[in-house]
Amino acid sequence: MLLGLDGVAPGRSYGFPSFLLKGKFFARFRDDDTVLALRLGSIDDRAVLMQIDPRAFFFTEHYRDYPSVLIRLSEVKREVLADVLTSAWRTLTSARRRPSGAARRARR
Repeated sequence: MLLGLDGVAPGRSYGFPSFLLKGKFFARFRDDDTVLALRLGSIDDRAVLMQIDPRAFFFTEHYRDYPSVLIRLSEVKREVLADVLTSAWRTLTSARRRPSGAARRARR
């Protein structure tokens, strides 16, 4: 699923095999490949996912201040996982296309 998203490629992050989006961390498996760590657009996105299904979506203290969610693969339906991955990908790719504040000011 992940490698089917445009711009996602296998790579390494902090020494672990990962999925990179345009060269930056996007996702990686952990806990013997039973959990997927996924970068999101915001911590608020994580809160929404956890409200929808707290058995499938969670975080640990390590991820508290990062816009990421942990996904128990055995607890999430394939269709929901596909939607979450696509939504995160769409959010992150659209954020990267927007020029930074400095770039916008420079064009004026």
